[in-house]
Amino acid sequence: MIAKITHGASFAGAVGYVLNRDGASIIGYKDLRMDDKNSMAHSFETQARLGKITKPVAHISLGFSAQDKAELSNDAMFKIANEYLKRMGYTNTQVLMVRHTDRDHPHIHLVLNRVNSDGKTISDRNERLRSTKICKELTLKHGLYMASGKENVKRDRLREPDATKYRIYDALVKNVPLSKSWQELHHRLKADGIEVGFKTKGATSQIEGVRFTANNLTFNGSKVDRQFSYSKIDCALQHNAYVERQNQQQSQQPTEPSHNQNYEQDRSNTSLGASLGGLLDFSDNPSTDPEEESFRNRMQRKKKKQGRKF
Repeated sequence: MIAKITHGASFAGAVGYVLNRDGASIIGYKDLRMDDKNSMAHSFETQARLGKITKPVAHISLGFSAQDKAELSNDAMFKIANEYLKRMGYTNTQVLMVRHTDRDHPHIHLVLNRVNSDGKTISDRNERLRSTKICKELTLKHGLYMASGKENVKRDRLREPDATKYRIYDALVKNVPLSKSWQELHHRLKADGIEVGFKTKGATSQIEGVRFTANNLTFNGSKVDRQFSYSKIDCALQHNAYVERQNQQQSQQPTEPSHNQNYEQDRSNTSLGASLGGLLDFSDNPSTDPEEESFRNRMQRKKKKQGRKF
């Protein structure tokens, strides 16, 4: 589960966007006139006049993994969205919940009034940090699928430079766990048409960064993904080499190791595993929707069927 939050000035634009999609269905609303899109927007605007903010519109898109499609009925999505809003502080304001079915992954759009029923502005302080934490907690609470990072992004829809960056990302995901040294990783990536380069500290030979180049485009490792900085890849390669050495030693010693030897090996593996920083443990990231991204950008630049009421 992941949330994308945008603030804007036009309730008519937000309402129109979430409802003017094939398969859009309203699954929840609060304190709105529901005669038509104009009456919904007018309800939002009337309450917004009680406050004094230039961008009273909050549009939040909650996306889920396609793996959860069968489990996420309208009732389930309503429940999760309502929990999310309560924890984000949207408890005393107008809400419109609209589910879209035009993508592989389930997602729901929330249009909210940042001016509550008492005329007070709902705080957006640290809202993205709070939202990320809440999304992770709700994902675990409801047993939702935790996707492996960028796996759900539609590669065929990407343009440069993102297309090449994701190509490098995919190659690193595949090859880092298989490599036991930088030389081996370099050899594997070269077979995929990707060159490896290093950034050194000043005029010294001390390495402090790694770069990957493909299609005449170069990216720092941390820009491909924060898990692919030089230090984290280096730690992963050392861990892979350590495990290989341990396996070789065990294969050469047919006698069973003592309990102390087992303990030391387990402790070393645990320590090294923790130091990797979760190299392949990425956060959820449902598919990117280009049309939604365009709408969100427009909101930032600007000054059917009814569901249940809650």
